[in-house]
Amino acid sequence: MSLREYARKRRFGQTPEPADDAGVGRRGHRPTFVVQLHHARARHYDFRLEVDGTLKSWAVPKGPSFRVGEKRLAVEVEDHPLSYAAFEGDIPEGHYGAGHVDRFDHGVWSADGDPLASLAAGKLDFVLHGEKLNGGWKLVRTAKRARQPQWLLIKRQDEYAHDGESDDLLDAKGKPLPAKAPAVKRAVKKKAATKRAKAGRSSRKTDWRAEAAALEGARPLRDGSLPAPQLAKLVSDPPQGDDWLHELKWDGYRLLARIERGKAKLRSRKNLDWTGDYPEIVAALEALGVGQGDFDGELIALDAKGRDDFSALQRTIEGSADATLRYVLFDLPSLEGVDLSGTRLIERKELLARLLEGADPILAFSQHVVGHGEEVFAASAKQGMEGIISKHVGGRYYSSRSASWLKVKHAQSDEFVVVGFTAPRKSRTGFGSLLLATRDRGKLRYVGRVGTGFDENMLRSMNKTLRALARKQATVELPEHIPLSLGRVTWVEPKLIVEIQFRGWAKEGLLRQGSFVRLREDKAMKDIGGDTQPRISSPDKKVFPESDITKQEVADYYAAIAPRILPELARRPLSLLRCPDGIAKQCFFQKHHAGTLGADVHAIPIKEKDGGKDDYLYIEDAEGLLDLVQMNTLEMHPWGSRIDDVEHPDTLVFDLDPGPGVKWSAVAAAARDVRARLKEIGMESFLRTSGGKGLHVVLPIRPGPGWDEAKDFCEAFAAAMATQSPDKYVSTASKAKRKGVIFIDWLRNGRGATSVASWSLRARPGAPVAMPLRWDELSKIKSGADFDIKKALARSARLRKPIWEGWGKAAKQKLIALR
Repeated sequence: MSLREYARKRRFGQTPEPADDAGVGRRGHRPTFVVQLHHARARHYDFRLEVDGTLKSWAVPKGPSFRVGEKRLAVEVEDHPLSYAAFEGDIPEGHYGAGHVDRFDHGVWSADGDPLASLAAGKLDFVLHGEKLNGGWKLVRTAKRARQPQWLLIKRQDEYAHDGESDDLLDAKGKPLPAKAPAVKRAVKKKAATKRAKAGRSSRKTDWRAEAAALEGARPLRDGSLPAPQLAKLVSDPPQGDDWLHELKWDGYRLLARIERGKAKLRSRKNLDWTGDYPEIVAALEALGVGQGDFDGELIALDAKGRDDFSALQRTIEGSADATLRYVLFDLPSLEGVDLSGTRLIERKELLARLLEGADPILAFSQHVVGHGEEVFAASAKQGMEGIISKHVGGRYYSSRSASWLKVKHAQSDEFVVVGFTAPRKSRTGFGSLLLATRDRGKLRYVGRVGTGFDENMLRSMNKTLRALARKQATVELPEHIPLSLGRVTWVEPKLIVEIQFRGWAKEGLLRQGSFVRLREDKAMKDIGGDTQPRISSPDKKVFPESDITKQEVADYYAAIAPRILPELARRPLSLLRCPDGIAKQCFFQKHHAGTLGADVHAIPIKEKDGGKDDYLYIEDAEGLLDLVQMNTLEMHPWGSRIDDVEHPDTLVFDLDPGPGVKWSAVAAAARDVRARLKEIGMESFLRTSGGKGLHVVLPIRPGPGWDEAKDFCEAFAAAMATQSPDKYVSTASKAKRKGVIFIDWLRNGRGATSVASWSLRARPGAPVAMPLRWDELSKIKSGADFDIKKALARSARLRKPIWEGWGKAAKQKLIALR
């Protein structure tokens, strides 16, 4: 909209009113409204709505009425700049609009449909969220001929309607009353007000500081800075066992809230101030009645069926829809001066749930299910959800990406940066397709084009943004095999982030069947690609010389399978096999932490046999995994317990080690035999190749028994099998007794003993991998080293569901006494 008429009527060097700033938009924010009380020649209210970069304005002589259906004349005047919304002061005599201006009310608003189209049609239905004006309203243009278009401003029926008008909210001198004045509070009715008040009273009766301080790991909040949000790692399958809880993955915008001295502030994931955009959320948080707190959640919009709808959220933010908003809260990093980042997640959530009891419905608690990851993931698909977020129940709150929060999506999608676009063809408007890139080792790498998934509105709006970012210099180098004429490409500055859904990668490293999902204004360039991976020194060093496999290829392998191996590694004490000069030279095991291992390799003090303590090592995420690779680690051997409870194992392993002369078919038969014997006592087991000569039968259990009890069970089980079939098995480690039989190695289940992780490389010629298998795959396997690094990568790329289906259920099984 033009501000030419606004500028024509004013002498900006002589009036304090703001100058013309047309086109200064607020991308990503909800449109604002402001009502100003103008003591001009004839006192009136100026009613202004932000539309398309300016304030669409009307003069309302009597001010808005709160009575349902009562019509108030609204005379359309010239558009005003957005900066005018903050204007208060005196316009000098002799100037247009001379007189004093007070700001009566301000807030945000939204309409049901395109506001420009509605205004052109002469009827605009909209909703206000202000301190004094709230709920539904409408503007209707009259047919009366006049020098300036005349409209009627009408209050609609809702919980905010009452017998009153704007003048009731002025003091004796005709000045607007503050928002906290009793008259204003009485006027701003709301059905949820009683519920909020109850929530506030309840909060005041509860000593929330004492509740928070009583949690294990709580400490005084020393640093007043805002915590960065914890981020999730993308994995292909939900983790298994009762150590994980699972929430729906909400399709909205990350929203962080802080209450200080009873006042709430909101910010986006990129630390943008969103406080003014969501006054209804601010009011609900402040009504909780707490003086201090940090909250983490997702801003979503609900459709008519109560499901989250990202498109409706975007339209509500831009002002063309009025969807029901919810702030879904899932974490509580601090409360009443108590730092809760070091407490268990499950306890933080329990405290958060109690705090939200009776709160305004706009504040919703993110429900979860403990365990049953596969079932929750399947149920989320039936509900049409994007996926789930799986969180470790004992996890602390990390202001970074962490393996204790895992993101599992149903459709493969990722974010990419737009580097260019092609011209539209035939009847297409805007642009033809977007050229996309990702970050790879500090540089942009082209990954293909996408030309589907856009509606007409998106084509128009993105075309405008793209052309504003146009540049002459090529943003990225196109591979030689790309059949695209550079004359067809308009390059753009790499600032626009988009989410693309696709069906894997073509052999040239390009997206297959990509489709546009949405703009990601909440993501930054640092969130794109793999620049978070540590630099690998000596990348060309030959680690497996006979296979010509380099250290960089080892790093690339572990980076690619990180989502698959981390569920068995993360937050467990580890033993490492390190080979600084490759497998042809000296290799050694390491279990204790050292500062040289990298910033993302952590230490945990564990009691030793002599009664003292020593720092063992563990990792949280892919950064830690690649730190280990940087330090020449090839094999990863986790404990059967987690760092949260090292004294109680949750995973046991029977290693079937064939002696000289034993055929592979006998090893396979032994694995089936172990499985059958375990089933006889009601226990389910799982299978993997060892990457060497044998097989591992893996047994998940519910944590509870200590290491001695677990070891006794495994020894008794192995001894029973050896007693029943002495011609097949032995349960003693003596090499003299292993010829022609299989040693059922139960010794790996003692405290501090380890077994190689699924998907781990083995430091042996051919770069074999310890590979998890389905039981029905066993007949196809020829040896325990059947999978090498290349076959493992190919298998990982093909997988669409967990190999060990049913693990989550089996992880609840109890260990029984066999003696």
